[in-house]
Amino acid sequence: MKKQKLNYRFHNPNPADVTADYILKIFIEVNEKKVEQAIRSSAGELKIENSKECPV
Repeated sequence: MKKQKLNYRFHNPNPADVTADYILKIFIEVNEKKVEQAIRSSAGELKIENSKECPV
């Protein structure tokens, strides 16, 4: 028996810019912890590099 391919259709009454803004907010919220961790990691590396270059 051949599998039937599923087709999904979504009705979105919002304008494209509103939809894009909503999706962007979701992506930001989902990746917030990863971004914070990347910033802290990068800041830690900068501190290490700066301490190597400029001994106090």
